[in-house]
Amino acid sequence: MPAGGFVVGDGSRAYPGKLTPFVLFTCVVAAMGGLIFGYDIGISGGVTSMPSFLRRFFPSVYRKQQEEATSNQYCQYDSPTLTLFTSSLYLAALISSLVASTVTRRFGRRLSMLFGGILFCAGALVNGFAKHVWMLIVGRILLGFGIGFANQSVPLYLSEMAPYKYRGSLNIGFQLSITIGILVAEVLNYFFAKIKGGWGWRLSLGGAVVPALIITLGSLVLPDTPNSMIERGLHEEAKTKLRRIRGVDDVSQEFDDLVAASKESQSIEDPWRNLLRRKYRPHLTMAIMIPFFQQLTGINVIMFYAPVLFNTIGFTTDASLMSAVVTGSVNVAATLVSIYGVDKWGRRFLFLEGGTQMLICQAVVAACIGAKFGVDGTPGELPKWYAIVVVTFICIYVAGFAWSWGPLGWLVPSEIFPLEIRSAAQSITVSVNMIFTFIIAQIFLMMLCHLKFGLFLFFAFFVVVMSIFVYIFLPETKGIPIEEMGQVWRSHWYWSRFVEDGEYGNALEMGKSTNQGTKHV
Repeated sequence: MPAGGFVVGDGSRAYPGKLTPFVLFTCVVAAMGGLIFGYDIGISGGVTSMPSFLRRFFPSVYRKQQEEATSNQYCQYDSPTLTLFTSSLYLAALISSLVASTVTRRFGRRLSMLFGGILFCAGALVNGFAKHVWMLIVGRILLGFGIGFANQSVPLYLSEMAPYKYRGSLNIGFQLSITIGILVAEVLNYFFAKIKGGWGWRLSLGGAVVPALIITLGSLVLPDTPNSMIERGLHEEAKTKLRRIRGVDDVSQEFDDLVAASKESQSIEDPWRNLLRRKYRPHLTMAIMIPFFQQLTGINVIMFYAPVLFNTIGFTTDASLMSAVVTGSVNVAATLVSIYGVDKWGRRFLFLEGGTQMLICQAVVAACIGAKFGVDGTPGELPKWYAIVVVTFICIYVAGFAWSWGPLGWLVPSEIFPLEIRSAAQSITVSVNMIFTFIIAQIFLMMLCHLKFGLFLFFAFFVVVMSIFVYIFLPETKGIPIEEMGQVWRSHWYWSRFVEDGEYGNALEMGKSTNQGTKHV
């Protein structure tokens, strides 16, 4: 039987293969790398609200909390030192993601995941046994190094292992793990905070060892991707692995295309400088703008008010737990919706629908908060029905984020880069994500204190901008094999002027490789 793929109506090659139990298992295990990121997001917010933790490490914030005169909800947590504790992790992740690019490219994706797990485990232990603020900062830096390695390698691993028909669903498993990590961490925070003696925060911080061990041990049993093997010259092993992953014997066409992409990759001496070439302009733009916009959706602003509003509904002592469980459960459920629909409805549809949903909810919540909290931050007596309405819109907002910008902010960048710039470009994505997470975390509480409810409108403006950007500039990538992605830029009304036929190296080479075994449908 002649080797060949199928060329479908849009010109993309449809490689033979199916979703095998083996590839499903490897993708599920790899996606667990998101647990460390999610657990840290959930834990850091929880421990900073524990009185025993604040009293030991941040006494000024603790005193401000205990003062009965402090009634301004906008400014209660405004502390540069406290925000530095939280945001230092993201600065470390920014730095490590740049190093992770080289490790991922030269030694494989799973080794980068292994480093991420080990570093995160070390940071969790340092934080769990911390006695001084400097130990907390060192621990946070180690955690950040681990997250930088994991966030750089896991999305790439998933995109390369998954059959192109299921790439979106399997890649979003990473975001699902993040949401599960957040939910588990928030629930644990609630119970650990009740431990007598006030040392529960040590269990919260030290408990990060568990997700770290999951990704560490998982990376030891995972195979490397065929793309990475070919990139390191292991062609026969890669072809054998590709047969097992796809569940078919005839993988010649996909293998030949991977080899062609690898040759293009090896011709590039400096992938960082290569990113600046004209033909990679659309890739570099998406690597920067998508993570930039993801951090300006305003999800942090919405989450800030959840405990206050849930408390108003009637969840008195359990307010923090209820807000975390409800919003966290919505987060997980909506991510499952994205897993189901991303390869059916497409990336653009979810981006635009989620953006519209978030915009409407932000406008409603801004109006409600502004009407009742005013500019002095004192809500007074809120009717129960009023708080229920606002909390409902908060949950709808979280759902919109969780099936659009949450998972797609990681999926789309990881699937659009050609192999020759893939590791470097993914590092750019992670770096931009982390640097703006750092900036937002560092100035968010200060902005909230000064802009009041107007901060909702600030982020709503960016939701409008990012939705327009997606509508005009982001092509649909659903159902396109990862090594054939060049066609989406060549057929785009704007990006085609940068990526022309003959410029896009591996795409041209793959186009020439279409042989007599290729069948038009």
